[in-house]
Amino acid sequence: MEALFTFIAKSSGLLLLFYCAYYFLLRKETFFNSSRWFLLAGLITSVVLPFLVYTKIIWIEPAPIQVSVSKTIPILNYSQTSIPHNIQNETFDINWNYAVLAIYGIGFLTLIIKFAIDFYSLSSVLKGKKIHQQADFKFVDISENIAPFSYFDYIVYNSSMYTASELESIIEHEKVHSDQNHTIDVLISRVFCVLFWFNPIIWLYKKAILQNLEFIADNEAAKKISDKKAYQYTLLKITTHESCVAITNHFYQSLIKKRIVMLNKNQSKKSNYWKYYAILPALVAFVLLFQIKTIAQEKARKENQEITEPGDSLDVFKIKKTTTDQELKEMAEKLKKKHDADVVISDVKRNSKNELTAIRVEIKKGNEETQTLQIEGDEAIKNCGIVVSTEGNGSKKIGILTDDAIDKPMVIHNRVVKIGGFNSQNTGALPAPPVPPTPPATAALPPAPIAPVMPVLPKDLELPAPPNMSKMPKAPSPPKNLKDKVAMKNFEKKMEEFDKKMEAFEPKMAAYEKQVDEIMSKREIVYDKEMEKYEIAMEKFGAEMDKYGASIDQQFGDDFEKKMQQFEKDMKVYEKNMKEHAKEMKKFEKENKRS
Repeated sequence: MEALFTFIAKSSGLLLLFYCAYYFLLRKETFFNSSRWFLLAGLITSVVLPFLVYTKIIWIEPAPIQVSVSKTIPILNYSQTSIPHNIQNETFDINWNYAVLAIYGIGFLTLIIKFAIDFYSLSSVLKGKKIHQQADFKFVDISENIAPFSYFDYIVYNSSMYTASELESIIEHEKVHSDQNHTIDVLISRVFCVLFWFNPIIWLYKKAILQNLEFIADNEAAKKISDKKAYQYTLLKITTHESCVAITNHFYQSLIKKRIVMLNKNQSKKSNYWKYYAILPALVAFVLLFQIKTIAQEKARKENQEITEPGDSLDVFKIKKTTTDQELKEMAEKLKKKHDADVVISDVKRNSKNELTAIRVEIKKGNEETQTLQIEGDEAIKNCGIVVSTEGNGSKKIGILTDDAIDKPMVIHNRVVKIGGFNSQNTGALPAPPVPPTPPATAALPPAPIAPVMPVLPKDLELPAPPNMSKMPKAPSPPKNLKDKVAMKNFEKKMEEFDKKMEAFEPKMAAYEKQVDEIMSKREIVYDKEMEKYEIAMEKFGAEMDKYGASIDQQFGDDFEKKMQQFEKDMKVYEKNMKEHAKEMKKFEKENKRS
């Protein structure tokens, strides 16, 4: 569960990085296609990068085992009765992990159902309709009052609601969506919203993706349409039709004012492409801070090793949750052969992970009283074991250590004794593993240059709000039966009334257009000069960013990669030496058994 929360936190952080980079640096640029791939790359990076972890291993010497003869080894004598491993008073506790999963499941299921309903709505609109194939596009003329939309190669519209010029603008717009497969972007963003519905950033991210797709379609469609202003009027007219299918690229979108502003905006300079690379230092810092895992590992040490000092010795036989049945059998045989102790192991139980959860060990030496170790429970056992101490006079004592006491240091006469292993002259020293190279630190990075401040557009040069489109007359729908004369006469009367209302509404649009033209002419005199100064400053800033990027490339160049390649070679040599060492150990064990 902790790993899941960590992934969610990292993924949310990466989404926030990409969204802030788009919002503050790229939102007002006209590189719409590049912004599309930038936003999609952010979604993929937020899911993939948290799983890419570089593991750095630090090898340390095993802690010495110290034993004391002045005090007897702790011996726990168990009776024959069963002693449960984990007796607790039953209390009612809320499992918050399950509670969080339940809340997530409810939200996930709700959005999946909403997703399915949207697909059903789309199929209902397309079902039974006549399709006109033209080149790679499938045109569907419907009678429902729904905003025009595209879905892969389908372009759907209601021709009775628009004039010929308006319909031409709409179809050119939707062709761009269909030709560039914008439906895939919509579905990907929708899937991410379903999976990460609890994260508010993903909803803002989805909105940015959809808005940028509209900028792309508006920009490409305006190139193919001779009357650019007529296209803008079509945008304003379509704002009255708010009924649309959720999982499609529909012509109606909110933020019409922003779309009109972007249509009239000058093309951004190519030097502004540096903004797409501004995310790289942040990603490098993210990897160095969160994606490098350091693990400290002890060098290998033989499990059931003997700890000796002149006149004193100690045999430790450890039982862990991962100890196999074969190892338990070998342990009992070794205790019998070496210390003449009878060991009976029974009632062995394991969980689904093949870990020990219950075990009973009975130990008897000669006429001494039988000692019993019995552990029962549903969870994996803690480390325990059998300790046999041999004193200088040859007498032996057998003890049982439980609850990880087998791993704790022991002292004999306050003297540290050496661990009795194998003779290094016969077996050879254990080869030391190579140490992986350390990646360069982020603290050494040079300070990034500061971007100039973009001039603020004065309020008197902002575009005015368009006329209230809610008061714009709505065109009547034609009768279903065109041969019905009565219905056609009523339709013609309604059309005459509609034309009169449109004639009354057109002066408002003409006044709005005149006001926009006056403001745009003032902008050219005042604001554009400030923008020219700003662009010169940005070109200078771009040159500084190139130097900054070169310094980063120099620091994170091929040096670290060469060290990693050398480290991999050293690891192969180390593995080869370990195999040879293992052969020598087996040879030494055979000679030891013979002796």
